[in-house]
Amino acid sequence: MKASVPAHRGRSRREDPPGLAARRMAVAALTRILGHSEGLEDLFDGAAGRRGASRDNKPAGGRHQDKPVGAELDQRDKALARAITTAALRRLGTLRKAIGERLQKGLPRNSGALEAILLVGAAQLLLLDVPDHAAVTTAVDLARGDKRAFPYAKLVNAVLRRIAADRDAILATTDPFDVDTPAWLRARWSETYGEATARQIAAAHGREPSIDITVKADAPHWAEQLGGLLLPTGSIRLTTRTPVAELPGYAEGAWWVQDAAAALPARLLRVQSGDTVLDLCAAPGGKTAQLAAAGADVTAVDRAEARLERLKENMKRLKLGVTCRRADAGSLEHAPADAVLLDAPCSATGTIRRHPDVAWTKRPEDIPALAAIQRQLLDHAAGLVKAGGILVYCTCSLEPEEGEAQTDAFLARNPEFRREAISAAELGGVDHLVTRDGDFRSLPSAGMTLADGTAVDGFDGFYAARLRRGGT
Repeated sequence: MKASVPAHRGRSRREDPPGLAARRMAVAALTRILGHSEGLEDLFDGAAGRRGASRDNKPAGGRHQDKPVGAELDQRDKALARAITTAALRRLGTLRKAIGERLQKGLPRNSGALEAILLVGAAQLLLLDVPDHAAVTTAVDLARGDKRAFPYAKLVNAVLRRIAADRDAILATTDPFDVDTPAWLRARWSETYGEATARQIAAAHGREPSIDITVKADAPHWAEQLGGLLLPTGSIRLTTRTPVAELPGYAEGAWWVQDAAAALPARLLRVQSGDTVLDLCAAPGGKTAQLAAAGADVTAVDRAEARLERLKENMKRLKLGVTCRRADAGSLEHAPADAVLLDAPCSATGTIRRHPDVAWTKRPEDIPALAAIQRQLLDHAAGLVKAGGILVYCTCSLEPEEGEAQTDAFLARNPEFRREAISAAELGGVDHLVTRDGDFRSLPSAGMTLADGTAVDGFDGFYAARLRRGGT
């Protein structure tokens, strides 16, 4: 005999208990991220979100949808949904382990959104400041509202109550490296950086990232105005969680949000007023803004229309004049420039602390595929550099095939270019940001101590090389 359907199951969503819509949105997001490799930013912000790992900025190996989830919800519900989804992805292994240990027969087959519902509930119980009863009750309501998860509503209640009771033990006995990092990334990072550093990287990914900003001018003044920390590299690290749009200077266009690592490649070009610069794969425009603010004549190039529109909006707020071109950087026809910046599409493994979906949507086979794209882009970008000009190649990846090895191979193919070593002085005197070969490499695990003794967390994982073309 079929189970009876509770009366509330057929009611309008406008009658949902407070907070249920946000949890439903988080379930939908997790289902699409884990089931179809869609990007978290794309789901919450639309196609103009962060750049993904393929040429047109779509998630590699997955299905891209322009429509964000929960478009009809208010900002408060969206913020809660995003917080839940992000927390669940950041500690996905921990949550799955906790849930699995409390399911005697494993996850039932053909149970609809049951796993996502349990993940949403467990994330609130273990990782967020949400009352236990609210996390459990809304999860049960979500199960009852899902056709295939409905028979397991009592199971959801039981599993989540056991997790709540065992919260301290669960968190004390799980390690981000062993549980929350996919095995292929553990192996890669251990081989590249050593297991000790790989474990530190994984631990950094488990922490909420800081918010850094880049200012047009007078960083000490804005650090004081915003109550932030002035980093040696010139960025300002915010110390409050006030919405950025409400902070002094935002509306006037005095600054923009940009991770401190992402702010360094553009500085390596050392542009002067009037220099012609091509910024390839430019959206959302943080580096474009840096170059324009320095007085360069910048042409920003991106193949994705939505992302280019976002760049234009950002330049308008910042009151910076930039030429925008929608084009494929790999086939762009343009007069040679004094400087070219190629922020190439990559696996984005250096941004996992900020975009935890990357760890679960990327696959080992993505790396060589992306490296091939980067190779083609680099070779084409080389032809856009004037004799005597500079090409800066950068990626937000921790993988050497997308960084150091890519640069070495480029130089072997293009003898008219040479590596122009970066000095620690150019990076605020932070020695660990410079590799043995003179490239820039940052790790999420590598923090620093400010002059006053304040310890600050690391940057996103980034790589950049400065390459000088011969001739005059």
